[in-house]
Amino acid sequence: MKKLSLHISPCPNDTFAFDAIINRRLCHDFDLDVKYKDIEELNCGVLEGLPDISKISYSVYPKIADRYALLDSGSALGRGNGQLLVRRKGDNTPIRTVATPGLNTTANALLLRYFPNVEVVPMLFSDIAAAVEAGKTDAGVLIHEGRFVYQRRNLCLVADLGFLWEEQTSLPLPLGAIVIRRDIEVTIRKQFEQLLRDSVAYAFDNPLLSRNFVKQHAQELEDEVIDKHISLFVNKYTLSLGAEGRMAVEQLTDLEIDWSE
Repeated sequence: MKKLSLHISPCPNDTFAFDAIINRRLCHDFDLDVKYKDIEELNCGVLEGLPDISKISYSVYPKIADRYALLDSGSALGRGNGQLLVRRKGDNTPIRTVATPGLNTTANALLLRYFPNVEVVPMLFSDIAAAVEAGKTDAGVLIHEGRFVYQRRNLCLVADLGFLWEEQTSLPLPLGAIVIRRDIEVTIRKQFEQLLRDSVAYAFDNPLLSRNFVKQHAQELEDEVIDKHISLFVNKYTLSLGAEGRMAVEQLTDLEIDWSE
């Protein structure tokens, strides 16, 4: 058995994609030590070189590309899936402070790309909507399940950052990736990459088998919210980035990536 540490988020797109691996619905030879962490914790973990395999924000990849390789499968990347900048309804004052889910996140990078003069206030992604509603910051960037339920609060949309990206680049938006340490043998890396691709395909073919597992970790437990989350963030690019997905990744990261690794 190949013993590896695996760090992913507790969000429905990750638990849906990894369910068949973690719960051994597929046969494999990996002994995985799985930990579930907030996206910024995941980013900090790879910056320290801690996990063997991890979910990351694409924006942090240039800082770790010398130590971690991108997997072609497992990405959260697509169209219409961008982060949402929101503020309190009826508040028309200038936006000066914005809560984001972490300084290393793609959400933070896109915010500063399109709103470069704001002051960023990093906080746990699940606390952002309430913080904005309570007036702790002028606005906030919502990711994960929060983007589907903010309208239940006293919040309104300022900008869809993903729409701004697509309008500017005509490319799908790369949000999160799965990376694996470069000091792991290439054959093992490729085996895990194929296993993850098979796990995503299995999840597509058996979408309800993972539901209890997904709900064990999700912030929002309503089936409708979970379904929207999964359908938006798990798609053809999760199976394989393809030429368009790779182009989008290189555009966001400003890297020329050797995809043959």
